[in-house]
Amino acid sequence: MEFQHLIESRRSVRKYADKEVPRELVEEIIKAAQEAPSWKNQQTSKYYCVLSKEKREAVRTSCFPSFNEQRSINAALIVTAFEKDNVGFDDNGQPINELGNGWGCYDLGMQNMLFLLKAKELGLDTLVMGIRDADKLRAALDIPADEEIGAVLALGYADEEPKRPRRREIDDIAKFY
Repeated sequence: MEFQHLIESRRSVRKYADKEVPRELVEEIIKAAQEAPSWKNQQTSKYYCVLSKEKREAVRTSCFPSFNEQRSINAALIVTAFEKDNVGFDDNGQPINELGNGWGCYDLGMQNMLFLLKAKELGLDTLVMGIRDADKLRAALDIPADEEIGAVLALGYADEEPKRPRRREIDDIAKFY
């Protein structure tokens, strides 16, 4: 798939077909996502992959608000996280600048974007869900306290074709000097 077409065709899908996502595809997607740059090549992003139907159901019904519970039916659930207090900090544990752990989140975001694009290239669709109960996810998936949960990525085969939303004009978002 041509890259520009890939970028423009990726959509947030909120309805998934009842078709399992194979572990091998998830591994391929994560390997592609790992190619993203990271602060000092620390690679602190983590993936908690909920693939079994029983575990997906348990996570969906206990860790999400009702709207995300509904939007992720039949999807694999990929909880993304990063190691806290690592990237963006000096050897004494002090933040390099005002962003602090924001750099870990930044690295995770770049990796998640590659995840979304690779999934689309492989014929899968995604939804980034930021509204979730992090404490319940942490307990359900045994996520350590020294990791910050970023998002949950619904991953599956679309059962809808969302339209491309209008994008803001370049003059509204960019200044050129």
